[in-house]
Amino acid sequence: MKTISKLCFILVGFTFASCQWSVKPKEDKEVFKDTLRYSTNGLTTFPATLPGQPANHKDTVVKASYVVFDGQPRLNDSVMQKLSGIFTNGNADIKYLRSASKFLQAYADYLKKHAGWTVHAYAKVLMQDSSITTLEVGGYTYQGGAHGSSGTYFINWNTKANRSITLNDLFVDGYTNKLKAIAESIFRKDEKLSDTSSLARDYFFKDNKFALNDNFSVTPIGLKFVYNQYEIKPYAAGITALFIPYSQIKSLLRPNSVVGKFIK
Repeated sequence: MKTISKLCFILVGFTFASCQWSVKPKEDKEVFKDTLRYSTNGLTTFPATLPGQPANHKDTVVKASYVVFDGQPRLNDSVMQKLSGIFTNGNADIKYLRSASKFLQAYADYLKKHAGWTVHAYAKVLMQDSSITTLEVGGYTYQGGAHGSSGTYFINWNTKANRSITLNDLFVDGYTNKLKAIAESIFRKDEKLSDTSSLARDYFFKDNKFALNDNFSVTPIGLKFVYNQYEIKPYAAGITALFIPYSQIKSLLRPNSVVGKFIK
C-alpha cells in the first residue's frame, strides 16, 4: 500500500530564529469529571525578513493549535511526536526541529520563483471519558509544486494504563483475517464495488489486495479508520474514511477492553 507523501518541518516554526510569535494558551471551558484536564495552545509564526523577498512572502506562515494535558508528560510527548511525525515520515528529531535555519534557507532559495510556504497543524480532543482519550492530529503544508499535502491521524490513549491503544488491545487473538474480511465488505459497499471487482485500476493497495491500516479512532459506536491522500487513492480523491460499527465486530472484541462499555 502506498503511504501518504509526508512533508517536513511542521514544528520548525515553533522556534524560528528572529520570528514573530503569537502564542495564546487558553483553558478549555469544557472539563468533565474523571477526565484529563487540558488546555489548548495556539501559535502563529512568520519568518524573519529575507533579502530579495517578493510580495508573496507574506503568504509564508506556520500555524498550529494543539492540546496540552496537565500532569501527563507521556501523553503530551505522544501528541508532539505525532504532530512532527506527520511531516517527517515518523522520524521526528526534536533537537533538529528546534532549529529553523535549514527551513529558512530552503525557503530563501525558493523565493525567487514561487509562492510562499504554508504550514497549518493541529491536535484536538475528539472524545474523553474516565478510561480513554481520543485525539485527532492533522495538518496541511505547501512547500511548492502543484498542490499542498495534508494528513489526519489519531491517538487513542488509555488514561488508566497511560499508553496508546492498539488494535491488539481491542481484539482477541487471531482477529486479523476476520476483521480484514469485515472491513473489506464495508469498503466495497462504500465504494460501490462488487465482491469480485478488481482493486488494481483505481486503488494503490499492495498486490491489489485490500488492507486495513492502523490509523483509527475509537468512537462510542464503532472504529473509524482513515486512509490519507496517496495512501490508497490518487491525490484528487482526498482521504477515505472507513467506519466499522461495533455491532459487526462484537465477537472479535475483547470483553474487558476500553470499548467494552460501548457494546450492548
